Parts: sequence; C-alpha cells; structure tokens
Amino acid sequence: MIISQTPLRISFLGGGTDFEDFYKEHGGAVLTTAIDKSVFVIAKERFDNSIYLNYSKKEIISNIDDIQHELMKYAMTITGTRDSIEITTLSDIPSEGSGLGSSSSITIALLHALYAYQDVLLDAQRLADDACYIEIDLCKEPIGKQDQYIAALGGLQYITFSEKGVMSDRVSITEEATRELNKDLMLLYTSYTRRSSSILINLKKSITNKIPILKELTTLAQEGRTLLENNDFEEFGLLLHESWQLKKELASNTSNSELDSLYDIARKAGAIGGKICGAGGGGFLLLYCPRESQPQVREKLGLKEMPVTIGAPGSRIIFDHRR
Repeated sequence: MIISQTPLRISFLGGGTDFEDFYKEHGGAVLTTAIDKSVFVIAKERFDNSIYLNYSKKEIISNIDDIQHELMKYAMTITGTRDSIEITTLSDIPSEGSGLGSSSSITIALLHALYAYQDVLLDAQRLADDACYIEIDLCKEPIGKQDQYIAALGGLQYITFSEKGVMSDRVSITEEATRELNKDLMLLYTSYTRRSSSILINLKKSITNKIPILKELTTLAQEGRTLLENNDFEEFGLLLHESWQLKKELASNTSNSELDSLYDIARKAGAIGGKICGAGGGGFLLLYCPRESQPQVREKLGLKEMPVTIGAPGSRIIFDHRR
C-alpha cells in the first residue's frame, strides 16, 4: 500500500499569466503558496486482476481503457499501472468548486502514489510536468500551469513562466514573518459553487484582448514578492485588492453581484484586500485583514471560516508498505 499527501494552494497574485497563449510571448509570474489542507491517494494491490477506483463514485473495471475518471486513467497509463490495483482519493475539503487547486493536487497525488507503487521516484519538477501533460494536453482542460507546480513543490513560491519553461523560486521570508502574515489572512467559504472551466474558457478566448491586464498582473506578482520579502504586509494587502479589481476584468463571470457584495462588506468591516480564490465565481474568499478587525469581519459576513497555514510541504509519500 502507498499513500501520497499533496497540498492544496492559495494563489495570491498573477493568476491567468500562467496560460501558454500569454506567457510564451510575454512571460508570466505568480505568487502562490501551498496550504495545510491536502488531498490523499491510496494505492493498494489487489489479489485479482480488477481495477477498483473510489472517489465521489466507485468504478470496478477490468480494462484501463474503460475508466471514466480521466485523471486516474491517464495517471495509470503514464506510470505503467495496468491492473490488480485499488485506488482511493480523499480530500480535507469538498473539492468541487473550491478555488484551491484541488484538481491539479489530485493529479499530482495520483502520479506520486502510482510512480511510488512502481518503485519510481521522481522530483517535483517531473511530477508537475507530467500533471500538466495530463490535464492540459490529454484532458484538454482550459487551465494554466501554476497549480501543478505549487502542489508538487510546496512552500511559498514565486513561479515564472516563459517559452524556456517554468522556473520556481522560494520566497525569502523567515518562519516568524510567515506566521505573522498567516495571522492576518482569513479564508472563508462563500457557499457559492461554480465550475472553473466556464470562466477559464472565457479567459482563454479573450487573452489576445487582455494582454495589458495580464502584463499588469505579472508586474503585481513581482511587486508582491518584494513586499513579502520586506515584511510590508499591509501594502501586500492593498496589492491583493488592486489585483482583484484587475482580475475581474479578465472574464465577465469571474465575479458577480453577490460576491462583490461580500467583498465590499469585508472591506468596510476592516479587511484591506482580498480575492475570490482560483478562477473566481465562487468557492473561498481570501482576505488580508489585520487581527483587530477580524472579529467584526466574521460577524458582518457570517461565513464559515477555514483556518489554514501557508507554506505547507509539497507532495510526499506518507506511507509505503510493499512486499
């Protein structure tokens, strides 16, 4: 039996600049962090030749080509896993529409577990590359590349994208400063769910018309890294606000009147800045809010809060018991 654990993520700045249609010509950058909420994959050998898959549904098949769950099918194919196996996915949070990068985290977790099941150890870069290949090239998902890399790498990262490839650089911030930043962050569930694909499809279609905005978002990611490394957290909060106003211009369904209202209430109650996580449209609301204002924000919003810790480790094997 193999068990992998892979973190979810919060993307602070630069979302949208990790699309190949943009970064190959202009270069992109994101500021993003793994959090201490995870997905898990259990891979267990079976005595018979069947394939058992357990996720929100259950599949029992004998041929890999009959698998309905595309991520599982392609992860098994790439890692050379054919049959006589049971695979189970688990998550710390409901994965649908969270905005925390769960799909890519599941892909990384599947690859990590199944490669280990085959006695193959790969570095984080290769895991991320393979996950991008599965999601973008095979599944034709309208997504960028930041989620796969932060899930594999972990930590608080500044990731750049260009025609030469993807480069990651850990943000130079002390553990003490990271803890202080973490205390001023709030993550609240809006209760609105959405499929990110509809938002991302609109973004991909309009990239050529949004180049100036995407360039500005790239610059804000660069500035955000500098602010964090200088421990200038309140300015970082203001930068989140500036970025969110820009990001809403990328696609018409990035936000809506209900989400805008929640955000405005939070700002009036003392939050400095924030954003809807992921592609937008629903899921979790991230706020940068000084600690003294947080009780008022909680009272005014009335949303369920999920405490998180930023800078969590990347994907890892937490249990390995083989013959």
